[in-house]
Amino acid sequence: MEKGSLSVQTENIFPVIKRWLYSDKDIFIREAVSNAADAITKLRRLVSLAQTEVGDDNFRIDVTLNRDAKTITIADNGIGMTREEVERYINQIALSGALDFISKYEGEGDASKEGIIGHFGLGFYSVFMVSDRVEMKTRSYTGAPAVYWVCDENGRYEMAEGDKASRGTEIILHVTEDELGYLDTGRFRGILAKYCGFMPYPIYLSDGGEAEQVNDTEPLWQKNPSELTDDQYAAFYKKVFADYADPLFYVHINADYPLNFKGILYFPKPKGVYEPVEPVVKLFYNSVFVADNIKEVVPDFIPCLRGVLDCPELPLNVSRSYLQSDAYVRKVAAHIVKKVADKLCALYNKDRAGFERIWGDIRPYIEYGCMRDEKFYERVKDVMLFKDTDGSFVTVSEYLDGATEGTVYYASEGEKQGYYISLYKEKGRRVLLLDKLMDAQFIQFIESKNNKLKFARVDADVDALGEKAEDNADLTALFRKVSGREDLTVHYASVEGGAPAFIRVSEESRRMADMLRMYARGEGPEVPVGEELVVNSKNVRVAALSAALSDESREGVCELAAKQIYLSALLLSRGLTEQEQTAFAELSDRLLGQLIP
Repeated sequence: MEKGSLSVQTENIFPVIKRWLYSDKDIFIREAVSNAADAITKLRRLVSLAQTEVGDDNFRIDVTLNRDAKTITIADNGIGMTREEVERYINQIALSGALDFISKYEGEGDASKEGIIGHFGLGFYSVFMVSDRVEMKTRSYTGAPAVYWVCDENGRYEMAEGDKASRGTEIILHVTEDELGYLDTGRFRGILAKYCGFMPYPIYLSDGGEAEQVNDTEPLWQKNPSELTDDQYAAFYKKVFADYADPLFYVHINADYPLNFKGILYFPKPKGVYEPVEPVVKLFYNSVFVADNIKEVVPDFIPCLRGVLDCPELPLNVSRSYLQSDAYVRKVAAHIVKKVADKLCALYNKDRAGFERIWGDIRPYIEYGCMRDEKFYERVKDVMLFKDTDGSFVTVSEYLDGATEGTVYYASEGEKQGYYISLYKEKGRRVLLLDKLMDAQFIQFIESKNNKLKFARVDADVDALGEKAEDNADLTALFRKVSGREDLTVHYASVEGGAPAFIRVSEESRRMADMLRMYARGEGPEVPVGEELVVNSKNVRVAALSAALSDESREGVCELAAKQIYLSALLLSRGLTEQEQTAFAELSDRLLGQLIP
């Protein structure tokens, strides 16, 4: 059996590199400038290890556009290369000098964390995507003779001793006729700012005039949070995401072991119900931009998050555009969830008033997050706020005055349930306003976490407003007759100052009916299942009606009064059905006829 190693001829691989190495040709700018940054980082590493000395530390990268010569020049004053290194790392495709360097010095400190960007060894060749000829002038920090190297688009190169006097490397790209658009200063500056806007060394761009620095060498996420102000965080957000409004809050992440990544995430202020909601997270790799929108690291229950993440250990493919490890991404996402929860708790504890001001905007996401992520719920459960019908905020613990069990009363339709709410207030009971679609699911979720805690809508526990009263069989028969519902359940209660009657629907029955309507897409029954009539025995009109039942001559009046009480109770509880509206109109006409013959 014959054995061997596969070989690739340069003339065959270069056309592939030129056309398909990266899906976006703009990336050649990132790769070329990243190599320059790596060269400086390597030299600084050697200086820190006392392997060499440099006369100054004025490190920089210069990019020059020359429209007349049709060239782009990228120059650095970093480590430079010897002839042997050019032979090894340039003349042999995909032999990464970065990996060799890290391997050589990994025993002396953690060289992998020094910010070296290149890993695959292919980045240099991306310049051939826009060039038909590339020159390189380089001189090693060791003082070895300078090297001049030139290569055409077919991979044929020439190499000789050069005349470069200063340390570092200069690469000259001779741009093809088809790609001359890259010599437009405005376009090039935009691409350079996008991919290299936060590199750790000054990058100067010139088109023949005065050179202009295009990057920020100290991005906010690399700084200590204790040194930064809210205004600085807000300004950075507006700059990076071109938003005019301040974010609601931000989370500064500085993870060490085992993930080792940094970043700042922002929760933007919603601009409207029709605004598309999706995460915008810019991914950096040692301060080099690699991807515009990494959704995988954002928890799905906070889709509006925006931010930047710098992950120097993130497993990427050759183009650095795609994540290659689901396990790593899950760990990053889990850490983000934890940090968001920690931030919410910190806001609640340090600035309750400020937390309440943003609660309305973040509430849907946080509630959904609690239902989606058990760990997230456990971290934020004590800071979950509910708004009451007076506009004040309260936690469940505060509502129950510190107790871990009890009943929480709420309204789901606000003003439509105003009469019920007023009765609870008269009894000194607080009523929460839970009028969002998600609230019904969320309160059931909360109850599932504490079987001694119950949420009851204001029309589900009318008995809480007064004492249970003695049943009245004659009144029960009358109300069943005038309602046309022989199966109507009638209860009696004593409610001080209350209406003659109320409608009660048990919380369980109403929730079941709501669920059935939801699955039936709103085509369920209009009258809630289990609707009951609670008659207020303490009301003077009810007492008078009960007394009048013994007078047969007043039977018609009693029926009119009972029907008025019943329909009025329905109106206090919900909208009337078409049949009930007709009955109410006829009743009103008859009553007016008696008042105004």
